[in-house]
Amino acid sequence: MTGAGNVDPAEIAKFDASAARWWDPDGDFRPLHDLNPARLDYIEARVGLAGQRVLDAGCGGGILAEGMARRGARVTAIDLSPAALEVARLHALEGGVMVDYRQVAVEDLADDEGGAYDLVTCLEMLEHVPDPARIVKGLAQLVRPGGQVVCSTINRNPKAFAFAIVGAEYLLRLLPAGTHQYARLIRPSELARWARDAGLELANLAGLAYDPLTRKARVTNDTSVNYLAHFQRPATAAAG
Repeated sequence: MTGAGNVDPAEIAKFDASAARWWDPDGDFRPLHDLNPARLDYIEARVGLAGQRVLDAGCGGGILAEGMARRGARVTAIDLSPAALEVARLHALEGGVMVDYRQVAVEDLADDEGGAYDLVTCLEMLEHVPDPARIVKGLAQLVRPGGQVVCSTINRNPKAFAFAIVGAEYLLRLLPAGTHQYARLIRPSELARWARDAGLELANLAGLAYDPLTRKARVTNDTSVNYLAHFQRPATAAAG
């Protein structure tokens, strides 16, 4: 597997251990449930979902994948956590939602299904892998010419450390302690450079603000902590 080396076993074990709590809106993944409506609205506004063939990379328990499927997308979703995928499959079955879940690395799927998708999403995953630039290259290979890629992650700066790690994980306990490592957080300029090197063009950069008291999220212009990035693969040039 070409993607096998771009995996942190500790990260997989961490998500396997908490997999049963993926769909508890007040559990370990509460912020993802609260962020999801804003993330979905951003994707739909920028790209559209109905009728699109979509790949969700790093799908976890399927919160985003199910949301996109419910809005009319034909969704394939991949992850390397077997426990999270099992939870995702069961939840989709119970809810009558059609999502094709697969345990495969981005890089390996790119070898088999290059250019197969209208839209590729990769939300809250890049900061959990040893070499995120390789993931971005795989995302670019998976989307068709003229297609779209949407990523989200966390900025790397003192404010992001204070809010996303100290505040969210240790003070407010919105996430389990140790969910994020500061050194793996990603500046927008770094993500944009990796995307450019992979043949993608930056179409939009937006912040994602979250109020833990109201449990509401909204898209903003402030990218200093959480942010979303929308890229496009040019219609006349090959990615990567």
